[in-house]
This record gives sequence, C-alpha cells and structure tokens, in this order.
Amino acid sequence: MGNSFGKLFKLTTFGESHGKALGAIVEGCPAGLELDESKIRLEMQRRKPGQSKITTQRKEEDEIEILSGVFEGKTTGTPIGIVIQNADQKSKDYSHIADKFRPSHADYTYFEKYGIRDYRGGGRSSARETAARVAGGAIAKQFLEAKGISMQAFVSQVGDLSLEKNYTELNLSLAEENIVRCPDPEMAEKMISLIDQVRLERDTIGGVVTCVIKNTPPGLGEPVFDRLHAELGKAMLSINAVKGFEYGSGFDGVKMRGSQHNDTFFKEGEKVHTLTNHSGGIQGGISNGEDIYFRVAFKPVATIMQDQESLNEAGETVTVSGKGRHDPCVVPRAVPIVEAMAALVIADYLLLAKSNKLQEI
Repeated sequence: MGNSFGKLFKLTTFGESHGKALGAIVEGCPAGLELDESKIRLEMQRRKPGQSKITTQRKEEDEIEILSGVFEGKTTGTPIGIVIQNADQKSKDYSHIADKFRPSHADYTYFEKYGIRDYRGGGRSSARETAARVAGGAIAKQFLEAKGISMQAFVSQVGDLSLEKNYTELNLSLAEENIVRCPDPEMAEKMISLIDQVRLERDTIGGVVTCVIKNTPPGLGEPVFDRLHAELGKAMLSINAVKGFEYGSGFDGVKMRGSQHNDTFFKEGEKVHTLTNHSGGIQGGISNGEDIYFRVAFKPVATIMQDQESLNEAGETVTVSGKGRHDPCVVPRAVPIVEAMAALVIADYLLLAKSNKLQEI
C-alpha cells in the first residue's frame, strides 16, 4: 500500500536503501514516445549522491537498466520497468542503531506499524527511494517535453538565506551552474558557504526548493477533491524531509487585500491571460494557462554527526551516535526530485483531460 502514485500515468517504486536494487514501474505512458535514455541518465546524475562537497559522500552511479516497455527506442504502451542497482552500501555503519530509534527518523513509526524494520539506512523510508521517482519522472518529463511543457526547480532558500527576487527576474538556467542549484550566483556562494560551515559543525540545515511549470494548457485539474494544486501538494509532501508546500502567493497572500490579490484577465490574440499571477496558474483547482509555481520546504536532515539521547525498542534511554554518510542539506539534490514529482502530476492530468474529452491535447 502507498507505493504507487498517479491514476492514468502511474509510477510504482520498490526497493530499500541497502537492498540489492531500487526499481520503478511506469504504467500508462502512451505508445510511440521516443524515449531518450541519456536524458533519464542526466536526471539520475543530478540526484545521485557524492556529487559535491555539500552532499553525502556515498558513491552511487545510479545507472539505470530498462527492462521492459521500450522497443527500438520507443515506448510500447506497456509497463516500463527500470532497475537501479545499489553498489555502495555500508550497512555496518548502522549496526549501532539496530535496536535504537533515531530522533526525527521513521525508525519508531515503522516499528510500531510493522513490528519489524530495516535499520540499514532506514530501509524503505530512506530518501534513496527517490532515485526510482526521478527515473519515472524523467519519462514523464519527456512526455511533457513533446507537448511543449517544461519545468524548472531551483534552490531559493537555505536556512535564513533567501532569494528575495521573483522567479521572473532570475535566469533559471543558471541553477545548474553551481553545486547548490541556486540561479543567483552571488546568493549561491553564500548558500554553499553556509552549508559547508554547518557540515563542519557536524550539523544539518534545511531549505526551500521553488518550481516553475511553463506552458501548461488551461483546463487541467478536477473539481473538489482532485484539484490540481492538491495533487501537487500531495506529490511534494510525499518526498522525504518535506515539511511544507505553498503555491502562488501562498502564505504571503494573507497580507494582501482582495483588490491587490485578484488576477485581472485580459486577452492577447486568441489567448486569455492574467495581468498578475498570485493564483500560481491554478484557479478553482484547474490550470488557467499561466505559469504554475510553488515552493517546497525541507527540514534539516535528521541524521547529525552528534550524540543524541533517545530510546531503544525496550523503551530504555540510550545514546544515539551519528555515523555514516549523509547530506548536511538535502535541497541541492532535491531539485530533480521536485521536478520529477511535478512532471508525474502534470502528465497524469494531461491524460485525464484527454480521457474526459475536455480538449484535444
């Protein structure tokens, strides 16, 4: 239960952090899509561990192997199976917490739910599971790319360091030019320094990833319970370490009057637009054709290289010592994960719109 996402364009993931492999099964991808494996590999490289001094030093190439659903470079319409082998597990790093609950991890809740847990890196609860999401999301991104829809995520905040500029004022292509994935070079250097300082202090820090989706057609989304922004929120909140989601004006919108917040419509040629976009491209749970933009808040990584007091499975007070290889800040590697989940949502709603005969897409 809870291992699949989507209705028509559906992703199922499997595998654990220290198991033999991770995997993704993509169902519902239309037949005939020219699938570029190098683009999937590029997305995997963006997420993989060990890519810089401010990420975990676990060395995983995250090479993909497509097992099914693709023939002569094109999707066949059948389930696409992908396997990602684990190669650099160091399970002994976790033997000291075999019966201990790490603070703010899923150790205790998994034990209460299942009566058993894989303590090696957290097992299924590990953020390593997101490698499978990125693989599946990379297929969704190619499906959307063929429709002219693009998405770009970037790091907009680390700790107290926050970009004050609107995304429209930034050159988002610069996000991939630095290891923190912030499109403002000056702010990027400050963020990198802060993360490195926190790392040397054997601590962790949180941050925010902003995502912008462009060229989404109007009319995507379902009324009431399956609103587009609700599904985007569910997608983002399903990512490890996420503590908050807001779209459009978000929480800052409460500071405005209705006369300031309302997005006025105007027509340009045959297309309807809004003068402002406080709605974040979604009104009444349905896309209006403007940019969809949202922010995702990530907590500090729970594993810190310091001793902490906790409990063991017997309810006794114990000391938990931080060991292993972990990110001091998750947001640089979370950027492709946010994009992947956003792509899965939009791809699913495109297919739903077509099935509802809302419009020919």
